[in-house]
Amino acid sequence: MSIFSPFKKRLIFRIIPFGIFFIIAGFIYLFIEKGILGDLKFYPSTQNPYNFSNSVVITIISATLFGLIIGSFEVLYFNKLFSSKSFSKKIIYKISFYLTIVTIFLISTATISFVIIFDTNLFDNIVWHNLQSFITNLAFLSVVLYIITIIGVSLFYLEVSDNIGQEVLFNFFTGKYHKPIEEERIFMFLDMKSSTTIAEKLGHVKYFEMLAKYYSDLSNAIVQHAGIVYQYVGDEIVVSWSLDKGLKNDNCIHCFYAMQEALEKQSAKYLEQFGVLPTFKAGFHYGMITAGEIGTIKKDIVFTGDVLNTTARIQGLCNTYGQVILISYHLVQKLKINSGYTYKSIDKTSLRGKNEQIELFTIS
Repeated sequence: MSIFSPFKKRLIFRIIPFGIFFIIAGFIYLFIEKGILGDLKFYPSTQNPYNFSNSVVITIISATLFGLIIGSFEVLYFNKLFSSKSFSKKIIYKISFYLTIVTIFLISTATISFVIIFDTNLFDNIVWHNLQSFITNLAFLSVVLYIITIIGVSLFYLEVSDNIGQEVLFNFFTGKYHKPIEEERIFMFLDMKSSTTIAEKLGHVKYFEMLAKYYSDLSNAIVQHAGIVYQYVGDEIVVSWSLDKGLKNDNCIHCFYAMQEALEKQSAKYLEQFGVLPTFKAGFHYGMITAGEIGTIKKDIVFTGDVLNTTARIQGLCNTYGQVILISYHLVQKLKINSGYTYKSIDKTSLRGKNEQIELFTIS
């Protein structure tokens, strides 16, 4: 069993790419430098000593640490701090901050490097003489610009990941869905109740602000229970799980109740800002889908299959039966019967466009 929750795994997998980018960039810089300097034992511009073996060790350690530190700052703090800013403003603010951090980091790294190379202590004049030569030379500026460029690439990657989804981006890189594949997935179609009435009451702009907060408040529950957001469709969210992740610890059902709890915790803020607390209803089903990359002007990973239409229609029957959650018999059969939930049969019904009846359950 994994020692990390899906939420912690997501944080880790958002931080790790920063370390990878910096290690790759470090090696590129090392070999360019080696190619230029060849067998020289010093840097021509500063006369500081050059040792390729020492540079490899120092670069690997410093690049890994610096990348992971930057990634941690980004994911755990800055991303949230600048969430309300536009993409361009985010980049400007962050680059300004990191420029200061990079400068301090390079000076510190260079100082330690000179201590090691000269096998001396921090207070030796030779260390400070070489450090002065380094920071007053164009070479120092070039290293700063190189690192800032790598940070810019890392920040761009993070923004793209947040916009199209971490799992979707990972699947694009690995080519998992480059050719269509079949897989079993669980779907939850979650729809806001009385959304039209709320929109008319609030007006378009205020309603959009509420919708943005609503989606944001539901996000952690989805991540915590190993789900992915497949689509936002107006006021409806389509959440999906691979069959094993959705069934593990009844993640898909726990997710629904965690989402309810998340909204309840924010109820005072919703009432204060919007004068209304949004609620939702959901339909669940699972089945075989075909997944693959599609599109020419804009690529996307698309799921197709009867399971999506069926889940949408199950969710549409929540009002008919006066329920906030409806689950297909097929999925109930897969869920753990000893998980603490009591599944209650509501009805057998024929869904629009389908000949066979499907039994629907709710949770009492």
